[in-house]
Amino acid sequence: MSFPTTSPPLARALAERNYDSPTPVQLAVLGDDAVDRDLLVSAQTGSGKTVAYGLAMAKDLLDDAERFEQAAAPLALIVAPTRELALQVQRELTWLYEHAGARVVSCVGGMDPRREQRELAAGAHIVVGTPGRLCDHLRRNRLDTSELKVVVLDEADEMLNLGFREDMEFILETTPETRRTLLFSATFPRGIVALAKQYQQDAFRIEVAGDEGGHADIEYRAIRIAPGDVEHAVVNVLRFFEAPSALVFCNTRDAVRHLQSALLERGFSVVALSGELTQNERTTALQSLRDGRSRVCVATDVAARGIDLPSLDLVIHADLPNDPEVMQHRSGRTGRAGRKGTSVLLVPPVRRRRAEVLLNLSGIDAVWGTAPQADDIRKLDHERMKDVLFTEETTADDLVLAQALLAERSAEDIAAALARLYRARLPSPEDIIDPGERSGRPRDDRHRDDRAPRGDDRSERPRPKSVKSSAKHDMAEPTVWFRAAIGRRKNAEARWLLPMICRRGGIDKRDIGAIKVMDTTTEFEISERVAASFAAKVKRPDKEDSIRIEAMADAPQSQAASDKRPHAPRREAREADDRAHRSDHPRAATGPKKPGKPDRDGGAKFGDGPAFGKKGKHHNKPGHAEPSVTAWPAKGAFGKKAKKKRRG
Repeated sequence: MSFPTTSPPLARALAERNYDSPTPVQLAVLGDDAVDRDLLVSAQTGSGKTVAYGLAMAKDLLDDAERFEQAAAPLALIVAPTRELALQVQRELTWLYEHAGARVVSCVGGMDPRREQRELAAGAHIVVGTPGRLCDHLRRNRLDTSELKVVVLDEADEMLNLGFREDMEFILETTPETRRTLLFSATFPRGIVALAKQYQQDAFRIEVAGDEGGHADIEYRAIRIAPGDVEHAVVNVLRFFEAPSALVFCNTRDAVRHLQSALLERGFSVVALSGELTQNERTTALQSLRDGRSRVCVATDVAARGIDLPSLDLVIHADLPNDPEVMQHRSGRTGRAGRKGTSVLLVPPVRRRRAEVLLNLSGIDAVWGTAPQADDIRKLDHERMKDVLFTEETTADDLVLAQALLAERSAEDIAAALARLYRARLPSPEDIIDPGERSGRPRDDRHRDDRAPRGDDRSERPRPKSVKSSAKHDMAEPTVWFRAAIGRRKNAEARWLLPMICRRGGIDKRDIGAIKVMDTTTEFEISERVAASFAAKVKRPDKEDSIRIEAMADAPQSQAASDKRPHAPRREAREADDRAHRSDHPRAATGPKKPGKPDRDGGAKFGDGPAFGKKGKHHNKPGHAEPSVTAWPAKGAFGKKAKKKRRG
C-alpha cells in the first residue's frame, strides 16, 4: 500500500528514505475524514507518528506551494515532553521537509537559550521544543506565535505525568484560535480528554488498533534467575543476542552506575544515561551509540525517554518496571519502523509473581526460560566467527600474507591463532547458576519453558497459611540463630518474612528452620552450612527493606523448652491467640487458659499462648520476659507425630 497523495517535496523525501508503505497511524491521519480537522490520536511510540503529523500538517503549512517562503514567525509548533524526543522530532521533520526548504528550530531545556534566541530571531518555519523552555521564550517575547497554523502536542499523556499541564495550557492560550491542534497520546486518560475538550474544536478521534499487548515486532522473554545473579544474566543475554545496540534498564541511578561499571570491567563498550548527567554528557553518550562506538546503554526510565536508536534490537529489564505502561514504553525502544526486536525480563524468584502480573495486564505472551549458559554462547561464537571471517573478499595482500604464514606455521596453528584473536575481543560469558539448583530443588519444570506460567501458579510463592521449609534443619543439622528488628507491633508475619529472609540472604527456604515472631523482634534459625554467607549478605544495605538483621550470640532460652513439648499445644495456642485478638469473643479479655496453671481470672500466664489484660493488650511488666508468638513453622519443623496431630 502506498502513501496517499502528499506534497511533491515530501513525497520525494519519503522515496529517498524508502518509505514505501504507510503505517496504520499515518494512513489514519491522512484519511479524508481527518483533513482540515483537529485530531485526537492514540498512538504508541515507534508507530511512525512523527512522520504522520509531519505529513498531516503539510497542507496547512505549504498549501499548494513547492517550497516555503523566507522564514519569519513560525507556522508550526511541536511540543514534546523530553529533550531527546524533541531533538528526535527535529531530525525527523528536517529530512521530511528538506526539499521544501523548511527551517526547523529546536528549543529544549539544557541547551544554550541565547543560541535559540538568535535562531528564532533569524526566522523559523517549524519550532520543536519542551514545555518549560517554550514557556520561557514566550514570557521573554522571543517566540512569536501569532502566525501559527498548527500546534502538535506529542506524547501529551507523558507531559501530564511529568507535571506540564499548566505549561501546555499557557502555550495553547498564546496561540491563535484559528490554529489546527493535533494531540497525540499513548492513552486517553481523563486529563487528556479534558484538555482536548477545552482546546480543540470538533476533534476527530483516532485510535490505532493492533498494538494490544505491546508491539507486534517485539519478542518478549522472561528469564528465571537465581538471587544475586542479575549481573551475570545481563552479561550472558548481551553475549547471546550480540545485538548492534542494546538498552538495559535499571530503576535507580545507583543501579545504573553499578551495572555500567560491571559491564565495563568485563570488556563491553557501554555508556550510561541517568538524570545526574549534564546535557553534553547525555548527547555524547547517545552519539557514541548512534555511530557504533558503544553498543550497550544502561539507563533509568526517565533518562531513556525519547531515545531513538535505529539499530536497537535488544532491551533488557535488569530491574522489573513498576507498571505495565512503563514496561511497554521501555520495550518500545526496539521493534520500530518494521525492525524486529527482543525484550528480556530478568525475574528472580521473589519477583516472579510481579512479572506474571505485569505480563498479564499488558496482554503479553512471554516465553519463559532460563538464562543462556556459557557453553551455548561459545557454540554461537563458533558459528559467528565463520560468518565474520569469510564475509569479505580476499585481496592480493591477504594472499601474500597467508602464504608467508603457511611457510612458517601449519594450517592448524594459524587457524587456532585466528580463533584466539577472535575470542580475545569478546567478553567472556559467565557461569549462570540454575535457579532450581540455588534453591536445592530439582528442576522439574523445564517442560514449561516454552510457555508463560499460569497466573494462579503458587509453586514459587509462599503459602499464606503454612510457610514451610522442607529439610529438618532444626532437627538434623546445626543451626545459627538470627534476629530481625521487626515484630508483631509492625505487623510482622512469617508468611512475608520468609521470602524477605531468602532474598536478603541469598538462601532458599529449605535453609530456614523455626521462625519466632515477638513484639518488637523476630528470631529465626538458619542452617549452619549457609550461616556465614547469609550473615555477610544481610549486612549490605538493601534498597527494598531497611530491616536490620544480625546474628544472635546464643540460641533463645525458650527454644529448648519449646523443642521438648509436643506440637499440638502450639495449634491450640494459635487458635486461642486468634480468639483473643477478636474483641467480640467472650474470652478476648482474658486469653486462653493454660492447663494446670490458671490464674484467678481464668487467663493464661506466659507459656504456650500470649497473656492479655482486659483490653487484650500485652502486660509488659518489669521482670517479665517478652511473650513469644510461635509462627507457622517452616517446612520440616514438624515431626511425624506433629503432622498426624495437625491432620486431626
